[in-house]
Amino acid sequence: MNVAIDRDGVERWMQAFAQAIADRREELITLDTAIGDGDHGANMERGMRRAVEKLAEQRPDTPGAVLKAVGMTLIATVGGASGPLYGTLMLALAAGFAERPQLELAQYASAWRAAVEAVCARGHAQPGDKTMIDALSPAAAALEQAAQRGGELGEALQEAAAAAREGMLATVPLVARRGRASYLGERSAGHQDPGATSAYHLIESAARALAD
Repeated sequence: MNVAIDRDGVERWMQAFAQAIADRREELITLDTAIGDGDHGANMERGMRRAVEKLAEQRPDTPGAVLKAVGMTLIATVGGASGPLYGTLMLALAAGFAERPQLELAQYASAWRAAVEAVCARGHAQPGDKTMIDALSPAAAALEQAAQRGGELGEALQEAAAAAREGMLATVPLVARRGRASYLGERSAGHQDPGATSAYHLIESAARALAD
């Protein structure tokens, strides 16, 4: 049986992501200090903590509405580039979810592809630029491939998480072409991108929360 993604599952996903970011706050700060402003971990932890609080206050009634509430909160509370980029990601996912009470894998994969394209457009980044896209794009591709072959949701989510992790690790040798790290030029090589790292945890959180 191919399990559908519902409102409660998406809220569990956002809660799991918030916890993952809180648990790795210092790691993200360390990564961002090496090639950025050093605030990615603190900003994302604050934004996701507030987003979870908003969900508890507002109780959105569809999967898309949950994501929209998170996206709006991140835009309002997260500084630097992370707020607009993660906000764009969540709002684009919400648009792809539309008003559906549940989504099957193919619909979820389609929403992810549109969301990744929206973030690419917002940040003017492509795979290989050493950004969050390096984790998000292969994850979206893995979901699409699983949907095309008629795969199960849980398996597809695990494959997406593995692809995101591989993309995250592949940022280490890259020279940044976008974002604050691009100012360092060749000196940005040898460091894992913090945005790709938080993006991996977003995908990995989905694999844990939505497969239940």
